[in-house]
Amino acid sequence: MQGVGNDNDGVLVLGATNIPWVLDAAIRRRFEKRIYIPLPEEHARLQMFKLHLGNTSHELNEDDLKTLAHKTEGYSGADISIVVRDALMQPVRKVQMATHFRQVSGPSRTDPNVIVNDLLTPCSPGSPGAIEMTWMDVPGDKLYEPSVTMVNIH
Repeated sequence: MQGVGNDNDGVLVLGATNIPWVLDAAIRRRFEKRIYIPLPEEHARLQMFKLHLGNTSHELNEDDLKTLAHKTEGYSGADISIVVRDALMQPVRKVQMATHFRQVSGPSRTDPNVIVNDLLTPCSPGSPGAIEMTWMDVPGDKLYEPSVTMVNIH
C-alpha cells in the first residue's frame, strides 16, 4: 500500500508499507489516498529474475527461470532482488571457502577469444587433479569463477 496525505501544516506526506494492517488507525487516516499495489504476477517475476541477473555469467536456462518465477509466488520485487543478489554471491563464497582447486580450460583474462588450459576453479578435495590451496594462493588472472546455477538459488 502506498499513501499520500497532508499533515497539519499542509505538508505533503508520502508513505509506503507492505503491511498496512499493522499501522495505527490514526496514521492511516492521515493518508487521503490509498493505492494498493499487488505483488508481481508470475510473468513479472520472470522478468525481474532476468533483469536482476543482467549480463552476469550463469547457467540458468529459460525453464529454470520459469521455475523460479513459479516458486516465488508471494514474493515482492525487493524479495526477488535479494534472492538474486544472494545467488550471485554464492560463487564468490565458494571461491573463498575452497581448500582445493583444479585446473580447467577457459577464456583468457587478457584476451577472451583465446582459450587457456591453466585456469583454476574451486573443487572438492577428492576431485581428480585437486590441488590443496586457498583462493589467496591463486593468481588473479588464473581464477575461473564458478557460474551461478539453480543450486545457488534457494
